[in-house]
Amino acid sequence: MNNLIKSILKTAVYFLDQTDRFAGDVRDRVSDTVDRAANRVSDRVSALRDQAQELYEGEDHTMRNVLTFAAGVAVGVGAGMLLAPASGEEIRGSIGNKVQDIGDRMRNRFSSSQTRRSATGTEGI
Repeated sequence: MNNLIKSILKTAVYFLDQTDRFAGDVRDRVSDTVDRAANRVSDRVSALRDQAQELYEGEDHTMRNVLTFAAGVAVGVGAGMLLAPASGEEIRGSIGNKVQDIGDRMRNRFSSSQTRRSATGTEGI
């Protein structure tokens, strides 16, 4: 009986040792993969930073402002899409309605300002 228990315990220790080795190998491979990915991302970010710096160095800041605005819009839209609690169809409908509402307000604002100018006689000023 003692020999049977010793054999079972030795077998259990062997399996645990093999499992530990396997887990260590997997952990090392995952760590290496993460390190390589981090290095690639770092290289890409450095290259993008260099390109952005070339754009920013000039005296004309129009391109920088346009790119900054576009990047902000892209980040905002992306975050909105990821974090939105509604479906894509509902979001598109909502965006369309808001764009239509803003367009209507702008048309009303400019048409009312044109009407006011012609009524006051300040149109040509």
